[in-house]
Formats: sequence, C-alpha cells, structure tokens
Amino acid sequence: MRSPKSNLKPMCSIRSTCPYCGVGCGVLLGPDGQGGLDVRGDQDHPANFGRLCSKGSALGETVSLEGRLLAPQIDGFETDWDTALDLVARKFSDTISEHGPDSVAFYVSGQLLTEDYYVANKLMKGYIGSANIDTNSRLCMASTVAGHKRAFGTDTVPGTYEDLDEADVIVLTGSNLAWCHPVLYQRILATRKKRPEQKLIVIDPRRTASCDLADLHLPLALGSDVALFNGLLAEIDKRGLIDHAFAENVTGLDEAIAAAKADDLSVTGLSDDLLKTFYDLWCGAEKVVTIFSQGVNQSSSGTDKVNSITNCHLATGRIGRAGQGPFSVTGQPNAMGGREVGGLANMLACHLDIENADHRNAVKTFWSAPEMPEKPGLKAVDMFRAVGEGKIKALWILHTNPAVSMPDADRVREAIAGCDFVVVSDITGATDTARLAHVLLPATAWGEKSGTVTNSDRLMSRQRPALPVPGQARGDWEQLAEVARRMGFKDGFDYEAPAEIFREYAALSGIAGGFGKDFDISGLKDLTDTQYDTLAPTRWPVSDGKKGGRFFADGKFYTPDGKGRMLPVAWKPPAAKTEPRYPFRLNTGRIRDQWHTMTRTARSPRLSAHLGEPFLELHPEDAKAKGIGPTSLVEVKTPNGTAILRAMITDRIARGEVFAPMHWTGENAPAARIDALVAPVTDPVSGQPESKGSVAFIALFEAAWYGFAISQTPVKATSDYWALAKTYAGYRVEMAGKETPEDWVEEARILFGLPEADVQTMLDPAKGTARIALHQDGALKAALFISRSPVAVMRDYLSNLPGDAAPMVLSGKSPADQPDPGPTLCSCFNVGVNTILDAIETRGLMTVDAIGEALQAGTNCGSCRSEIAALIKGAEGKDAAE
Repeated sequence: MRSPKSNLKPMCSIRSTCPYCGVGCGVLLGPDGQGGLDVRGDQDHPANFGRLCSKGSALGETVSLEGRLLAPQIDGFETDWDTALDLVARKFSDTISEHGPDSVAFYVSGQLLTEDYYVANKLMKGYIGSANIDTNSRLCMASTVAGHKRAFGTDTVPGTYEDLDEADVIVLTGSNLAWCHPVLYQRILATRKKRPEQKLIVIDPRRTASCDLADLHLPLALGSDVALFNGLLAEIDKRGLIDHAFAENVTGLDEAIAAAKADDLSVTGLSDDLLKTFYDLWCGAEKVVTIFSQGVNQSSSGTDKVNSITNCHLATGRIGRAGQGPFSVTGQPNAMGGREVGGLANMLACHLDIENADHRNAVKTFWSAPEMPEKPGLKAVDMFRAVGEGKIKALWILHTNPAVSMPDADRVREAIAGCDFVVVSDITGATDTARLAHVLLPATAWGEKSGTVTNSDRLMSRQRPALPVPGQARGDWEQLAEVARRMGFKDGFDYEAPAEIFREYAALSGIAGGFGKDFDISGLKDLTDTQYDTLAPTRWPVSDGKKGGRFFADGKFYTPDGKGRMLPVAWKPPAAKTEPRYPFRLNTGRIRDQWHTMTRTARSPRLSAHLGEPFLELHPEDAKAKGIGPTSLVEVKTPNGTAILRAMITDRIARGEVFAPMHWTGENAPAARIDALVAPVTDPVSGQPESKGSVAFIALFEAAWYGFAISQTPVKATSDYWALAKTYAGYRVEMAGKETPEDWVEEARILFGLPEADVQTMLDPAKGTARIALHQDGALKAALFISRSPVAVMRDYLSNLPGDAAPMVLSGKSPADQPDPGPTLCSCFNVGVNTILDAIETRGLMTVDAIGEALQAGTNCGSCRSEIAALIKGAEGKDAAE
C-alpha cells in the first residue's frame, strides 16, 4: 500500500513565503533528495513563528512537474518564445491601433508577486494608456478597499497581528478563520490559553469550525451585518461610550448614529439575549479587534458592511492602539501587494488616485509614460461583460482561472471563448481558462520565482526560488516586459532582475509619500541587489517619517481635511429575492484543505483526502422535505446555472440556506462549478460580486447508477456527475449517471484507457451491481464499483491499492489485519477518522489533547481539533445511550 513521505525533514535553509492565504507565513525550503522540496515553518518569521496550516505543510507535494506547461503554445501547438511574444505584441498593438486602448485588458491575480504586478500596471496604465487592468482580488477584497478609502481616505489596514495578542475581545465576522486563516486562529487560541479572560465572538450564519471554541456565536441572517453593527453603534451611543475627544478628528458622527438608530435589528434574526450579550462584551472591553473577511466583502452592500464596522471603532476611538481596531484579513498571498501597486482598475500605484490630475501627472512623469488614463477602467464583472459584448478584443489573463472563479462563470467562459485574442500566462495548460487561450505562456511557479508579497498586516516578505526553472518557463514580469519592449516601449521596461523593479517601485512610493499618502517605502529605494536578496520581513511604511507600526491612534487620516469619516449606512437585503421557484439562499466559500480552483492543492493526495468531493451543506429538515439522504446527490439550480453536489446534512446551517465550496472545476468535477450559479450582482461602490446571496432551488438528483473508481492514472470520466481526486497510489473518482451503459466491462476499459488489461469481475445485472478490476503484469491498474444506490465500499483503503497485486480488491473492504484508516481528518499528519475512533474506543482517549499526544492529530495547524472534539462528543453520546 502507498503511504505519504516521512515527516522527517532535511536541512531547509532557503527562507521564503507561503503562496496561499494572506497570513503570509514564512517557510524554510530545502531539497528533499528526490527532485522535490521539503517545507517547514520559519520560526523567525513574525507572521507565523514556525506554525503552518495543512496546506502549507503539504506544499512539498504540489511542486512536481506533472501537468506543467513547459513551452509556449499557439493554438495548442508548441512554439518558441520569439514567435509567441511577437504574436502577443503585434495583436495587442494592432488592436489598440484599430480600436483604441480600451479595447484591450489585463486580468491579473493575487498569485503574482509585487514586481510582476508593478510591471503589468505600468504597461497597461502608463504605456497602453488604459485602466483596463483588474485583479481577482476584486472578488475578495474590493469592498474593504472601498470601505477603507471612505473611512480613512486611503486603503490602510490600521493594525497588526500583535493586536490579536493584546485584545480583550476578538470578533470574527464573515470569517471562518479556523479554516481559512488557521495560523491566525491558532495564535488567538494560544493567547486564550495564556489569558483565559480574552473573549472570542464569531458572527456567521453557519456554525463553522471557528465557533467551536468561541465564547459566543451569533448566527445572524445571511447579509444582515449592517443592521447588527448599526445596532452596536446605537448601543454605544446609548451607553455613553462615544469618545468625544477622538471624535473631534472624525466627521459624520451624528448622521451615522441617526442612521444606526433607524435600522431594523429584527432582520438579523437574533434574539434579544444574544444581542445583549454581544453588546455587553464589545462595549465592556476597550481593547476590541473586529476581524472581517469574505463574508463581509462578498456582498452587494459589502462596502457599507465594512463601514458599519469602522463606524463603531471610530466612534469609540478604538483604532490604531494596541489590541484595538478593525482588521481585514486577505484571501491571497499578495492581495495586499496588488492593492498597493495599483492592480485594481480604479487605482494608481502606491495608493495614488487615478482621477486626481496631480497624482496622474506625477506618475506619468516618473514613468516617462506616453499615456495615462483619466478615469477608472473596467472592474472584473464589467470587464468580462465587455469581453462578451466584443468591446474588449484582446485579453491577457495571468495566474487566475476566471472561467471557474468569476460569478456567472458559464457566461464568462463563453465570453473568453469568443474573444478575438486571448493570452494566458500560467504554470499549466490544464485549467478551464487556459483551454480557451490562443496563446499559452509558461510561467514560473511558487518555489521557482523571486520577488515580494505583502500580507494582511502590511508585512512585506520575500519569495525566493528553491527549485530550478523547468523547461522554458519565465517569470511573469519577464513576459510582460518583453512584450512591452516589442510594442515599442523599450526604455520603460529595460529590466534585468526583480530588484530593479522593486527599487523603482519604492522610489515611486516616495512621490506618494510627498502627496501625504500612507504607502511609502522610499526608505528601501536604494537597496543593493544583495540587500534585496536578503531582505527580512518588513512592515510598511518605511520612510523618514514613519516605520511600520499602527495607524490613526493620533487622529490623523488621509482625507482632504485630515479627518476620519463615519458613514450613515442602512441594511439592504441581498440583491436576489427568494421566490417559490428559488426558495433557498446559496452561500459559497472555501474549505480547509483546498485553495481557489485547486491548480496547486489538487496535486496533494493528503489535501484531497479530507473533503475530496464537492458538497452541498443543508439543514436536516430541508433535506427531509426534499427526500435527500446523507449520501444523496443534490441538483442545485439558480437563474444562472446548475450544479450537482454530494449532500452534507448538518444542523450547522440554518433552514432555507445552503452552502457550497467554490474550488471544483471542469478539470476535476465539471458538474460542480459553483460560481456558474452565482449571479453577477456587484456592490455599487466597490464592484465586488455578491457571492454569498444568490437564490436557489434544490432537488434530489435521481441517478440510474452510482460509481466509485480507483486508478493509477487519471480517469476519463464522461458521466453526468464525476469528481476526481489524487491519491498516493493514483486517483479516485466518484460518479453517477442517468443512463446506464449496456456493457460495464467495456465501459471500464474505455474509462481507464486499458483495452488490453486482464479483467476480474463480479457482475449482477438483476441487482444493477458491477465490480470490475483491471490488472496488468500482476498489478492492479484500476477498479470500478457500480450500484443502483451510492456505492458502499472502504474508499480510503481501496484508494491505496493501485500498483499492488490486490487480488481481493473486488471485496471492497480491507482484510482483518489491515484496518481501514477511514477518511482523513488530520491532513497535516494523515490521520483518519477510523484511527481516531479506535483510539477513543479502545484506549479511552477522551480529550483532543490526548488524541494529539497519541496520534499527533490536531497538533500542527489545529484546524481539525473541532472535528476531533465532535468525534469524542459522539462517542460520549453513544456510551450514554448504551
């Protein structure tokens, strides 16, 4: 049987930064002796002090060259760089010449390094002369940017991670921190062990893993955040807690309070007792940090939600001091860097404003740029709408997968497919978006490229290469600069290394500092190449006037009059209205062990072992009413699309609401592309889509057959539903269909691509069951299990069998001397549910810490501790019943 590599680590000496969420964890990298990479946490990095989550811990499993794009391609055929770049430059130049600069666009990503972002922004805004560059950060952080600018005058995160250690009350709203930013969540739990008096409040329509150790969970109605925080502001005023001395530095106080008092708290669906407990905790502790993320931002009123939070902190002066302030946590490793460098269509670099003539002229002069747009470009949803309408005729997409991740993703996919000229820079051609490109450019991946990223608390860290660049791959900044030179812009893009770009960027930030902006790293503009290579994690700003630290405790803001802004905001329901055809509200989000559209995490067997199949979370009463059981497949329909997902029946979600993860794609579960169901409704201020408020209809998916398969090689499934996941021995796949094939043996040969393999069968046509194993040279290559109901076999045991002799594979269960570990619960140490249950039942381990001491489960990132606790609770309940 296959097993993961040993947890023993060789010497890791290259300091870099994790490529996942905005926590910005430091990692130490070293060769694993097999051509790959070993990864461990950097104990000296101030973002994580050595701790990594399950995804970070599994990074070494994601760096293989399997599926990598290693040479440029034009129309699916490999070519050389000169030919590809000449074509890109000519097509963009000709399109601009014929249709104007706004006929082209760049769509970029928080996966880019700051230096990549800078070159892309400079090329589009300064030399092409359009602001049509936007980033996938529009989908996760744009409402924060807009809310910050309205409240503070610029996109400033006031606090630092140290505030989590200092706070007496921490509020998580719209943030499942335990799963989406596990290292920060564990930092909070570590503080609570030292300081048990610290309180944790979670505000979320769902009862998530973040709730399990919280002092209070507020299951508010989906989308009612503004009403809740307006209620808090009204209570702050009622209790006489307005900090009038600080309020001298703020405008809009009276108007904001009046709007708050006029709002209707009943829309939150929360009881008076819950509301009072929340208000008592928030008002009763001066040191309060309010952490917010996608649950706040991804809304048609996301900017108002952000400002409802900042209003409460500004009114009380609880901002910019130790343990106090609103705190946005970002979703990507360089979402902050993209915001700083002008990666959004409505911003210039260094937090300068595109509609400010002085700012435009200063940047134009600094860049010696021939053109500068005078108005914002198209934001993501509008950009792809313009692509579909033929207004944008040349599109360059870098390191993101909008054919899956954009709302109304089917229409976005159609728009890209119909665009005159599409370039995609990525590490693989096997994505929904890359398959639509005219030109594919092979990019360097994490572990191969060099540059900087900025995390959620303004800490700039280096990403450093630890692996050789494979094939003909090139860095994104190199690709962009070379195209710029071929478009005739040689003088502006004559870079030879990322350090040059960083120095130029730092110098430009000094001009922003001269305008009184917050983002100023001009103290780094003279870094030598060696100093850049060895740059330690550094929090901005870095200038003669200020270094690192917090903002706004002194009452000085970045608005024209220097005062902060409180905004009168009012609750608005989600844009889509439920109706008899669509009675459910669809919430979407992330899960613990997967990332975005899985181009990296799907390479890791252990990350695919926890929740290896797309699912729909729904309440037991809703499931009962629809005839949906625990292993059923569910068809979900919205006005925009349809998906098929596995039912996850749980009382963690309210009646009338359903939740689905956003990770699965046409590459691994084409019927489960959940963003195809999301309406392209946006916040009118930020342009951020409402990804958590679509309306939906659900029904049992009535399949004629269900299947489970294991294989050494990828499976060529074509059924109505299938979901593929990587294992240590190959792949596993769940399947279902409405039409039953006539010959399951022949179907298996086609499915696995094994026409000559030896066949072992157990067939019962009357019962509709079939079990087929395919062997070659005495080893199992693949097996297929078919039934008229969801297949009952030991999946995790079977998944390790391909490549072994496995003569008893068709039994579907493990021998008595080889216990089945069950589904993976702890991805960090590959510990299965059955292994934990056995320890509970046979060894009497009845605490999470005891399980951790015996099995290591829950002792790394800790994000599985709540699930371990649930197993223990279930065992206690079973004992009581017996």
